[in-house]
Amino acid sequence: MACFERALAALARLPESRDTLRQGLDLRLNLHGPLSLLLEFERIFNNLCAAETLAQNLGEQQSLVQVYCAMTNYLRMTGEPDRALALAERALTLVAPLEDVGLQARAYQQLGQVYHTVGDYRRAMDILARTVAILQGAPLYEDFGGTNPVSVGSLHWLNRCRAEVGAFAEGLAEADAALRLAEAANRPSSLVEACQWVSILHLYKRDVHRAIPGLERVLDLCRTWDMPLYVPTAASALGYAYTLCGRHTEGMLLLEQGVEQTVAEGIKVNVALWVTRVGEASLLAGRLEDAHAHAVQALELAGAYKERGHEAWAVRLIGEIATHREPPEVESAAAHYLQALALAEELDMRPLQAHCHLGLGTLYLKTDRSEPARVELTTAIALYRALEMTFWLPQAQEALARAEVQPYPE
Repeated sequence: MACFERALAALARLPESRDTLRQGLDLRLNLHGPLSLLLEFERIFNNLCAAETLAQNLGEQQSLVQVYCAMTNYLRMTGEPDRALALAERALTLVAPLEDVGLQARAYQQLGQVYHTVGDYRRAMDILARTVAILQGAPLYEDFGGTNPVSVGSLHWLNRCRAEVGAFAEGLAEADAALRLAEAANRPSSLVEACQWVSILHLYKRDVHRAIPGLERVLDLCRTWDMPLYVPTAASALGYAYTLCGRHTEGMLLLEQGVEQTVAEGIKVNVALWVTRVGEASLLAGRLEDAHAHAVQALELAGAYKERGHEAWAVRLIGEIATHREPPEVESAAAHYLQALALAEELDMRPLQAHCHLGLGTLYLKTDRSEPARVELTTAIALYRALEMTFWLPQAQEALARAEVQPYPE
């Protein structure tokens, strides 16, 4: 970053010409990478605005597409998905006649990331799969003006979507190949992304002992290479994994670090999910009031930044908290489970659907409603089996067995 800024300062002392403008545009496009990895958000925006003006004045369509792809990512991360979506579509319109495969793939990748952010996971998967297909036969390690090889980044986001819809088999089948690709690319940021998405797939399946080594590696790479961009995601995921396997103190520290660093850096995207995980950890520790406060905060954040998938997780957490109260707040719990389930069905979030059915079944069992409990628990078991999410099967099966012997109310 310092070198590129010195080059720009030197360039400013030269007489203006088309060549110096062209050099200035190239320098600003190159400067974007380190600015992004270091989360220099104010400078990112100013740098991109200057690059946009230069690209427009020079009539450089390819450079303008690069600028709009970068701006899309900036707007997505700073909580403006609608503007990000409009710019991503504009970039695709501009790149269509250029016959530039790499730049077209980059534009599709950015569009897919925005759809992931707003919870439109199936559409995001379609777009990201198209990105991967476009790159068949292209150099796998090319970044095409971005901060990472587009192939690695596209697989990363494709598999984050797969985790939400429960397409674990497809993602894990690609795991070894993706990690080899990231290793061969010889970029720490590519390796971070590959390790992250493989670990997140394991985490959503509750296979925490397989998730933890990759997430620990991610945090180590971030510290070694000074890449704060990836720390909140890794810290939140690792903290959540630690909490799920009983390492509550370590887990909560990392979960809180993920939220604190996200807020301090001015990042808006995903903070709702990080706060939801803090709430889940609080619930596991028996701190119901803390858990409820975090769940409500997460719901507000998800609504503010239009993250509908994260909204669904927060609503389900409120239902879980109501279920765990003594006595259970039955009406509130049922209403929130059903609200989360409706949203999960709309967004095709099958793991969350399974959790909602399990929550409803458990709630109905607690309140001696054996028949609806059987229906919900049977549905949860079928979903867990179909998704190969075996961790929850014993719990659901034990609850169903209790419901089978529970007498019908007179």
